[in-house]
Amino acid sequence: MTELVHRSLAGGVATLTLDSPKNRNALSTGLLAELDSHLRQALDDDAVRVIVLTGAGPVFCSGADLKEQRDPSAAPVTTSLPDILTMIWKSPKPVVCRLNGTARAGGLGLVTACDFAIAPDTATFAFSEVRLGVVPAMIAVPVLRRVNPRAAAEYFLTGEVFGAARAVEIGLLNRAVPEEELDATVRHYTEMLVKGGPEALAITKVLVGELPAVPFEEGLRRMAELSAERFTSEEGQEGIAAFMAKRPPRWVP
Repeated sequence: MTELVHRSLAGGVATLTLDSPKNRNALSTGLLAELDSHLRQALDDDAVRVIVLTGAGPVFCSGADLKEQRDPSAAPVTTSLPDILTMIWKSPKPVVCRLNGTARAGGLGLVTACDFAIAPDTATFAFSEVRLGVVPAMIAVPVLRRVNPRAAAEYFLTGEVFGAARAVEIGLLNRAVPEEELDATVRHYTEMLVKGGPEALAITKVLVGELPAVPFEEGLRRMAELSAERFTSEEGQEGIAAFMAKRPPRWVP
């Protein structure tokens, strides 16, 4: 059986590669099942500090497998995609999306669920659902937490194709770089991320997602308590000791 998602591990970084280029890495039942499995393994593996999600071929992900969705006996994409998006969004380990190329529709759900997204500056994007008579429903949950609301409305409603520079401008991507700089840019992020304490990274991810909705004074109170807790934690004390001794903390691979 052909493997649709590959996993590799080096230097604390697990790379998950969508490898179904014949259908532009479409979100088929098989690909989603393998991605779910590899994500769970990466999250459970203490050797994994950072996860990179990428694809093979010229397209990162074209969205739902439309041929499969026409088959009434096939499982709908709604069966497993919500769990996958949730796993990525809530992952205590940072997730970096290395877009190898263009992304469309459901593929942009994967992009926006990740903490970081870097793409070649030649990549294009589109929320093409309405042109098919369907709706960008599930992916709207992470997309609307990343993308400027007016821009999201514009591209959700029109289905217009837009480029990488515009994707950075509206918050869909962190960076758009020349293709020859893609791997170096992704490595720049992963090398910084593995230097962070695992507990500190996980807590900071939650903080970034939840703190903006907390009232100002309550936020300050809660963050003062958290700060004191972290300075006295085992991980915090190790980080301070390592800094003072001018050595890497023990969590750095």
